Amino acid sequence: MPSKSGLTTGVAAAGLALSLLALPVTPAAAAPAPPPADPLAVAAAAADSGVAALLKGPAEAFHRVGTTAGDAGLFYNAYERTYQGLRVVGGDAVVTSDSAGHVRGTAAANTAAIKVGTTPGVDANRAAGVARKQLATVDSVREPELVVFGGAEPKLAYEVVVAGRSVTTPTTPSNLHVLVDAANGSVLAQRDDVKSEAPTGSAAQPGTAKTVAGQGNSYYVGDVDIDTTGDGGTYSMTDPGRSGISCGEEGGDVFSGPDDQWGDGSGTSLETACVDALFSVQTEWKMLKDWLGRDGIDGNGKGFPASVGLDDANAYWDGHSTHFGHASDNQRQASSMDVVAHEFGHGVFQNTPGGSGFGNENGGLNESTGDIFGALTEAYANNPKDTPDYEVGEGVNLVGDGPIRYMYDPSKVGDPNCYSDDIPNTEVHAAAGPQNHWFYLLAEGSAPEGKPASPTCDDSTVTGVGIQKAGEIFYNGLLKKTSSWDHQAAREATLEAAKELYPDSCTEFDTVKAAWSAISVPEVSGEPTCG
Repeated sequence: MPSKSGLTTGVAAAGLALSLLALPVTPAAAAPAPPPADPLAVAAAAADSGVAALLKGPAEAFHRVGTTAGDAGLFYNAYERTYQGLRVVGGDAVVTSDSAGHVRGTAAANTAAIKVGTTPGVDANRAAGVARKQLATVDSVREPELVVFGGAEPKLAYEVVVAGRSVTTPTTPSNLHVLVDAANGSVLAQRDDVKSEAPTGSAAQPGTAKTVAGQGNSYYVGDVDIDTTGDGGTYSMTDPGRSGISCGEEGGDVFSGPDDQWGDGSGTSLETACVDALFSVQTEWKMLKDWLGRDGIDGNGKGFPASVGLDDANAYWDGHSTHFGHASDNQRQASSMDVVAHEFGHGVFQNTPGGSGFGNENGGLNESTGDIFGALTEAYANNPKDTPDYEVGEGVNLVGDGPIRYMYDPSKVGDPNCYSDDIPNTEVHAAAGPQNHWFYLLAEGSAPEGKPASPTCDDSTVTGVGIQKAGEIFYNGLLKKTSSWDHQAAREATLEAAKELYPDSCTEFDTVKAAWSAISVPEVSGEPTCG
C-alpha cells in the first residue's frame, strides 16, 4: 500500500475440448441427451474466434494467456499480442465472453498499427548496460528480450529486468523493467515490480502436516484463529489450504514452534506481526471468494508469502511476495489489516488482465486498487478492534502523521481529489487519490449517515450503493484491464460491469457514472448507456 509512504490471469486458460458429465441411465429406446459443454471452454472458444477483430496487421497474432470467471456468467479472456513473433509490450487485449458462446465485449491496450523492422541497431549487451545504469547497485540482470513497445509510435526495444537498489529508495529492493530503444539505446520506459509504501524520494525511517486452527494473539485485532499446519510436534505459520500463503521473519524462515499458540499481542513482537499478517491475508482471501468470486490472490487458487521485520518504516509488494516493516517510532509493526490487504491487492492487480503497466497514472490506479482491497477486507472482517473505515494505515501511524491516505477526502494529506491532466505526472501514491475518492462515492455517497462527508469536484450529490456492490463493480471492471489502463478506461469498464451485473436496474449504473463525473473523469466516446 503506498502512502505518502509507499505503500491473470485468473483461472488458467482452458483448452477447447468439451468435458463430459455423467449421465443418468436411459431406456434403450431413448436417445441420450447430449452432455452439456464446459462453460469455460465454450466462453474461451468464443473469445478465440472474436479476438481476430483486434488485429491491426497480417504480421500480428494473439495468444490467450488466461481466463478469469467473473460474475453474471461472464468470462474475461486475457490475450498477448505478437508482431512477427515478438511480444508486444502494451499490445494486450481482453475479450469478454459468456457460456453461451457469445462475445460480449472487447478491450485493447492503446497502440497504433505496428510497422517496425525487427533487426536491432544495438546489441543485447549494450541494452543490458543501459539498464544497469538505472539502479545504484545491481544484484542481477536478466537476459534482454527483444520486443515491440506499443503505443502511439511503436518501437523495436529490449526489455531488461534489473534487480538491485535505487538511489532514492536504498532500503527497498527494486525489480526494474527497463525498455531500451533497440535503434539507439535510449530508455523508453521503466516499471518497477516493487510497490512500496514509501514514496520515491522519502528518507528511510529509523511428518505429514495437517490443517490445524492456530490461536493467535495479534496487535491490531486481538485474539484470532489462524489456519496453520502441524504434525503434533511442530507447528508452522504456513496456510495448508491456501497455496503459497505463509509468514516468517524477513530474510529468515517461516515461524514454527512446538505449540500452536502464536504472538504475545505486543507491537514489537515479530511473531505477533505475523499473526496480524496471516489473519489479514486469510480474511482477504475469504472476501475475494465470498464477495467477488475470485479464487485466491492470483485468481487461480494461489497466494504469496509474507515476511515481517523489514528494517524500515515501510511495507511493499515485490512481484511475488509481501514485506512489512515498522512505524517510524518502532512501537508497531506495519501489519495492520488494511496495509496487509493493500500489499496483497497489488498481487491482484498484477494478476488480472494487463498486469502492471507503465506510467504514473497506471501506477496510481494500482496503488488505489490496493487501498480499495484494504477497505473491502476491513468491511468483510468487521472487526470491533479495527473497525471498517476508508483511512489507510491509521492504526500503524507509519510516519507519525496518522493515516497516509483518506479515501473520502484525499486532499486531507495533500493528494488530489479530482482527476486532471496532471495525474499522469503525479507521484503514484498521490495519483491514487481520484479513484479512491470515486470508490468512496460509489460505496457510501457524498453525505452518508454516520460516516465522513466526501466533497465532490462538481458540487453534485451522490448516493452510494454499499461497499459490497461497489467492490463487485470495481473488480469486474478490473477484469477488463489492459496494460494501458487509465481513468477513462476504468470509467468505461466499470460502467459496462454495472450494466452486466445489474441488467434489470439502472441505479447501480447511474451511481457509477455519477461518481466518475463527481471526480472529473470525462465521458468516454461510445461508453454504455442505461435505460
